[in-house]
Amino acid sequence: MSPLCDCCGERINRLDQQISVMRKEIKNLRQMLDSATRGHRKHMISIQSAVSKIGLRDPEKDQTPAAPTPPPPQAALERGSIQTVPIGYVTSCFSVKNGTPRQPTICVASRAELRIHQSVFNNPDHALVGLEQYSHVWIIFLFHKNGHLNYKAKVKPPRLNGQRVGLYSTRSPHRPNALGLTLARLDKIVGDTIHLSNIDIIAGTPVLDIKPYIPEYDNPLSRMSSDETTDSLNPPNYSDDQSALKEEQSDHNDDFSSFLSKDKSEANVSFTASPESSSAQFLPHKALHDVLEEVKGYVTQRDLCQLSCAKEDQVSDSYKTQTPDGTVDQPCFGEEVCSAIAGWIREPPVSSLEVRFTPQAGRELADFLPAHLSGPSESHRPRFKFLRSPEEAVAAIRGVLSADPRSVYRRTRCRDRLFFFTLDTADITCWFGQGFAEVLRVRPVGQCIASM
Repeated sequence: MSPLCDCCGERINRLDQQISVMRKEIKNLRQMLDSATRGHRKHMISIQSAVSKIGLRDPEKDQTPAAPTPPPPQAALERGSIQTVPIGYVTSCFSVKNGTPRQPTICVASRAELRIHQSVFNNPDHALVGLEQYSHVWIIFLFHKNGHLNYKAKVKPPRLNGQRVGLYSTRSPHRPNALGLTLARLDKIVGDTIHLSNIDIIAGTPVLDIKPYIPEYDNPLSRMSSDETTDSLNPPNYSDDQSALKEEQSDHNDDFSSFLSKDKSEANVSFTASPESSSAQFLPHKALHDVLEEVKGYVTQRDLCQLSCAKEDQVSDSYKTQTPDGTVDQPCFGEEVCSAIAGWIREPPVSSLEVRFTPQAGRELADFLPAHLSGPSESHRPRFKFLRSPEEAVAAIRGVLSADPRSVYRRTRCRDRLFFFTLDTADITCWFGQGFAEVLRVRPVGQCIASM
């Protein structure tokens, strides 16, 4: 057999290489097919288990009982599992979380609007009938800007400047159930919209419920007054003291009886001996008896009053001297103890800041038009949506910055002292120094002209 030529040898080598490559490809395809087969089997098993849970498989082949039906809404409510539905969303002068007051008393000039959704009531304005008779309302809302659902048993309130306390002794928004409660002033109601002020809620907050504020029910001072009224209507039963008083009364009665019988005999003797002279010197027997009865009643009533007053003084003194465990401070209204709060609420380690305005910030703020003014000649100027004057805006900015809205981290560790926040339609730039905050710029949001 003749030897192969060079060209044939090259072709054979090339074919061998192609065959080896094809074998590798076939091996890879087989591996991919096996992997797809295993994945398909897993999917089929998961589908079969899901079908068996809802009871759609053949009952002759699968005897697995069907899953129990979900409990009715009433049973879920009794277990405390409810699905909340917002009744509306807040439109506020605070558009972002940064710079929003932590409490409503910080910024008195803050305003917001709450419109009741028609999906909750067919006639939302009907649900607000009678609410205009109240000056304040409780608002129950959801902390929708927490960013995460994590929470801890101990937190660091900003007013404590890094000290840890229990979560439920604070008003931290990061809670197992991220619910918020605030007291707002009710300005007016127009149709299905509630106009509020003195708020600490950002725009877009879902509101779950509103309730009227009733001082007779919500104020501890009113509760103390009602308790005192009830005590005065239903005096306590002092059985031991009353028994002792009855014994004293019986002694008084015996003394009065002996005294009365003695006076009666003397009166009879005197009256019999000399009727004419006795009429000038002695009272008749009936009149003397009436006088003695009045004296007896007066003495008895005085003893009862003294005993009741002494007992009430003892009760009030013991109540005043009792101090609940764990309390630091007790606010007093007059001479009555009505409630107790933690000491760091009134005297926090973080002091209030002095707020300053640069001349440029003052001019920029004065350029804003109030919310209630409008005119074609002033259309080029920025306009507030909620605030009614630049002076009111100054007061609102002072309230926000004097309470130091920075977090503990930014206050103690962050070197950047610039701070930005939004109030109504104004973007505010400021910086913090030692014991003060200074406003540097006040510009319209997005450099756009705010319009109503």
